[in-house]
Amino acid sequence: MRKPRGGPEGIAEDVCVRLSLCCGREGCRRRTLPPSCLFLGRKVYWGAIVLVVVALRQQRRQSFSAARLRSLFGVSWETVRRWMGFFAEVFPVSGLWRRVRGLVPVTVRDEELPAALLEAFVEAREDEGDGLVGCLELLARGESDERAS
Repeated sequence: MRKPRGGPEGIAEDVCVRLSLCCGREGCRRRTLPPSCLFLGRKVYWGAIVLVVVALRQQRRQSFSAARLRSLFGVSWETVRRWMGFFAEVFPVSGLWRRVRGLVPVTVRDEELPAALLEAFVEAREDEGDGLVGCLELLARGESDERAS
């Protein structure tokens, strides 16, 4: 089990633990992670935190400097840079993105991920919280499709 990092204090234990599943065979150390809206892939921070931090940094809204992001979310600049690299280089060519790409507006450009994706969901839902949840659900659904194939 693993608890996500970067979330608010006081969240119930049962909703912030990530299960890691194992086949249970003697000597087998292979584990698989069930699809989750809490996490993005194998990242240990809340998926919402990853999306919001990278989107804020990309758009530089309200001067979200690395220091401000660190104080708000407890994320180091190295981690933010790694996440930004992931969305700039790895995610746009991933099988996950290829599977869900047709489900989002064409205005979402690969070089503007994840900010453009998040913005599209917020505009469609007309609520920031609902948009964030919708974006996480799409990514979790695509992740589960990836595991099934």
